[in-house]
Amino acid sequence: MTYKICLLPGDGIGPEVIASAKDVLSALPIHWDFIECGIGFGEYQRSNSPLPDSTLQAIRHASAALFGAVTTPPNLPNYFSPVVRMRQSLDLYANLRPCKSIPHESSKANIDLLIVRENTEGLYSGIERIEDNGDKAITERVVTRKGSERIIRKAFDLAQQTKRKTVHVVHKANVLRQTCGLFRAVALEIAKEYPAIQMIEMLVDTCAMELIRAPEQFEVIVTTNLFGDILSDEACMFVGGLGVAASGNIGANVAVFEPVHGSAPPLVGTGKANPIATFLAASMMLDYLNEAESATRLRRAVSACIAAKESTPDLGGNLSTSEVTKKVIERINY
Repeated sequence: MTYKICLLPGDGIGPEVIASAKDVLSALPIHWDFIECGIGFGEYQRSNSPLPDSTLQAIRHASAALFGAVTTPPNLPNYFSPVVRMRQSLDLYANLRPCKSIPHESSKANIDLLIVRENTEGLYSGIERIEDNGDKAITERVVTRKGSERIIRKAFDLAQQTKRKTVHVVHKANVLRQTCGLFRAVALEIAKEYPAIQMIEMLVDTCAMELIRAPEQFEVIVTTNLFGDILSDEACMFVGGLGVAASGNIGANVAVFEPVHGSAPPLVGTGKANPIATFLAASMMLDYLNEAESATRLRRAVSACIAAKESTPDLGGNLSTSEVTKKVIERINY
């Protein structure tokens, strides 16, 4: 079988880490058909759109997509966040952020957490307006029963599949009584369908505190869009930081995987860009494609490189982006 993979290099270090991931994927015993499409500020300069319709169509017709990073400058005409637009246009309703301990001194031990974040609505609905002659700005927070049901069910299904015993449902229903109230009510309904899994409610501010105090207590967290965005970046700092943080954007029939870091313009061309987050995003893509053995091989190779300090300077190593890539490929082929 040949998988058609849409590569979305984007801006900054995106092209470098995507090129490295392509080399690593090509070292696995799998047939690939890679296509490359435009996204981000560079694409905006070329075509006047940071996310052309042709890119969306290519993603829809691919087995999966692997995305690098984009630059999103403010106050440009016809410019919008291509990442948010991509998630909404393709209905990539679930953002999955695994946070697992790595063999490195920057990582806490015994953490194996999955944050399941609603990815298309909430405060990122895109419904904003200015009133009172520019003195008032309003953003509407949209939480629907459909959006809540499918993300909460996704979290419980993943907990069941991975034999986890708890799901923390994180909200702020004591203040946001309608929007978080609906999210909470739906969670209480769905939890009854999974008697083997304990649902634990937690206010978002308490969750932020508990992540600092004892992150190892969490197995699965499910929450709304903005809360999930903040909590997942907080959680990744316990397991090596953004340089090793990966995520998946999952829809009914479409999926886009990405490193969490930004475009990091100062690192472009320096050889210091850490490709490991992109490799871990690629391993999530392999799991999505039901290539579990190759996904495990890739993760083990990455872990071995980190443990051996075969890494870029941000993880205490002295290797370049391309040298880390070669080391991971060597360990894949051991």
